Amino acid sequence: MNTLSVAGRLHGLDTLRACAISLVLMSHYGVVVSHKPTFGFLTDIGWMGVDLFFVLSGYLIGNQVISAFARGDSFSVKTFFARRLLRTLPNYYVVLALYLIFPVDLAGTATASISRFLSFTQNIGMHFGETFSHSWSLCVEEQFYLILPLVAVSIARAKKSLRLAWSVLIAAILTGVFVRGYAWLAHGRESMTDVDYAVRVYYSSFARFDELLPGVAIALLKNYHTTVFDNITRRGNLLLVLGSTAFAVMAYLMLNYFDTGDGFNFYLMTFGFTLLAASFAILTMAALSPTSFLYKIRVRGAENLALWSYAIYLAHKPIYKVMVAPMKDLNIDINAPLGISIVMVVAIVGGWLLFRLIETPFMQLREKLFPATRCA
Repeated sequence: MNTLSVAGRLHGLDTLRACAISLVLMSHYGVVVSHKPTFGFLTDIGWMGVDLFFVLSGYLIGNQVISAFARGDSFSVKTFFARRLLRTLPNYYVVLALYLIFPVDLAGTATASISRFLSFTQNIGMHFGETFSHSWSLCVEEQFYLILPLVAVSIARAKKSLRLAWSVLIAAILTGVFVRGYAWLAHGRESMTDVDYAVRVYYSSFARFDELLPGVAIALLKNYHTTVFDNITRRGNLLLVLGSTAFAVMAYLMLNYFDTGDGFNFYLMTFGFTLLAASFAILTMAALSPTSFLYKIRVRGAENLALWSYAIYLAHKPIYKVMVAPMKDLNIDINAPLGISIVMVVAIVGGWLLFRLIETPFMQLREKLFPATRCA
């Protein structure tokens, strides 16, 4: 079986990305539409789809940057930024415009200023339930995309740059761990409020950026430690079992012991996000392993969901919001299979339209103005 699609996409990575957007869709369905765990425990762990996106993004973007240095090519920071902006901004601005045009229908408990939305800083001080709150993860990623190439260029110019790269990466991960632990100690400990948790941990770039770094570590291994990377990825199905088991353990712990109602658990708040990202990094390695079932098997529909995932992520929540009233007017039970299917299909079709009408033309423009070969 051909392991690559005609577009050169890896089936394993597509499957993981499809799983990530599916988890997010189920989580937000419970938050926005039904206000109950419609999909059972999958609703409760659906927020972990964002963490999976972080690891995948860390690998994909890290590999773009690091592979250029590994080949000995020069790296164009200008072209990299231009390509990233043409990839992320058009969809984002269209959805942001909808929130601004229809504030009554889409507004949350509070709304950040337009300048903060335009600068991707609205996650600073964000509380649960605010307008366009799911854009917080885009803030973390955009800030990461800004810093990563600049740090990579600086490290590449230094002596013993590879050792320095690993030192910086490990130090950055430990910084994220420290920030979360300090937030617990300094802002309530077991009695930390949901507000402090949202501001200091969940939406905070400083407390979440380290989840992109396991993906960057994979890119470093792949490009600079090829023998080690090949030896690891020869055991693809073992990686798949280990990654799945690690994720299951972390999901169970985070679901049952992270916030029991009596307070947040220090160890899970401090180390849980890092360990969850590590489990996703193992699964990402399995997706890159030619011996893994995850690499070999093409899941029907996964490639499309993966391709549309960014647009679906942006569009699904406002679509959820506007779908609630008409579903009730039509007496369609939003917790019954029919109602769930209608809302989900509309959200996915809305994301697909955003992909086709906005994202695709700008991606074509990107390839015309800033082809990938000009990054190096």
